[in-house]
Amino acid sequence: MRSQECGRVNFVQVKSKQQAAWASGDFSKVASRIVWVAEQLVESADVQAGDRVLDVATGSGNAAIAAARRNAVVVGVDYVPSLLERARLRAEAEHLDVVFLTGDAEDLPVCGESFDVVTSVFGSMFAPNQYLAADELSRVCRPGGKIALASWTPTGYIGEMFEIFSRFIPPTPGLESPMLWGHADRLEELFRPNAATFVHTRRNCLFKWRSAEENLNFFRTYYGPTLRAFERLDEVTGKELSEALIDLSHRFDRNKGRGALCMEGEYLETVITKR
Repeated sequence: MRSQECGRVNFVQVKSKQQAAWASGDFSKVASRIVWVAEQLVESADVQAGDRVLDVATGSGNAAIAAARRNAVVVGVDYVPSLLERARLRAEAEHLDVVFLTGDAEDLPVCGESFDVVTSVFGSMFAPNQYLAADELSRVCRPGGKIALASWTPTGYIGEMFEIFSRFIPPTPGLESPMLWGHADRLEELFRPNAATFVHTRRNCLFKWRSAEENLNFFRTYYGPTLRAFERLDEVTGKELSEALIDLSHRFDRNKGRGALCMEGEYLETVITKR
């Protein structure tokens, strides 16, 4: 296993804070707005009936459920128990048989080389030790199997949102940005030791709101990273962050002020065939 070299970064402490952030708010409400990304990803990975599929950092189960709809044998893993409960409810409502396990993207609770397809939708990219997260995705995929990823790009809407957060709340020194996963070159660096081929496709996830203010209120209520950012700021600085995020919404609005907002959230879809 490789190890990310980040000086004296306390990965245990960082992960604990991240876990608390994702458990705050209600990410399942955010995930309901990006279901299409998971459906597209399992199609790009060519998931077949009977395939063994593992969805890493599954959250409320978007990609796991998408794979189960295609009659795959599916396991979803996440380290936020409340999100796994939502995932189980969703799978039960659709009469789909999916196993959901509590686990860490950097230490997956499954055997090596035991899955035909391994997916992660805006999930493993947030693991603090990027090399370890990439190695785990590779470890559990069988030779000739596929690793399918959806990663926000640094220049897209979500990527720039995190850049704004970093201006108000400096990130942990030495910790690499999760948005690096939105670069094809970075993913090839992380996965090259175990990869035969890479297929990269840039896509857009559309966020539609009646106003920039509605978008802001939604994210600061339900999206853990946004909620936690506001919690750490005083009233004056919080207002500055609100203004920056509203301006961001307008900049990424492809409707350009003509009625409701339609914001383009660019992401990189990558399908890796394991050597």
